[in-house]
Amino acid sequence: MTRLISAAAVAALTALAASCAPTPDSGMDGDSASARPERQCFSADQVRNFRQGRSGQLYVRVTRNDVYELNSSGGCTDLDFAQRLAITADGAALSGGRLCTGDWARITLPGSAAPVSTCRARVDRVLSAEEVAALPSAHRP
Repeated sequence: MTRLISAAAVAALTALAASCAPTPDSGMDGDSASARPERQCFSADQVRNFRQGRSGQLYVRVTRNDVYELNSSGGCTDLDFAQRLAITADGAALSGGRLCTGDWARITLPGSAAPVSTCRARVDRVLSAEEVAALPSAHRP
């Protein structure tokens, strides 16, 4: 009986030790850290133009002439008719109002069905110059 308990204890300790071992994706390797893209950010007051892409998709142009793609989690109605909007960072007090790739934002716009509508969208990525040029003209901010 004691042999059975000892074997079970050794197996449990081996599994526990293996779960703590570093893996190549865990950031311990110097090369994998440099391969990760840096988060790119902008302030909401830098937005100069915007256009809706497909449903729930928004492209914004900022002062550095970068174009960011935002995708809503639903509920962003009237984007295609909007002539103005406000973008604020979720948890703006913590971020200082900056929006970075991977962050969530609140989009507030005057609506036709309600006086003001608000939805959430994620800042997905910055488009390259080639991707911006490839956008249909109706989607290009």
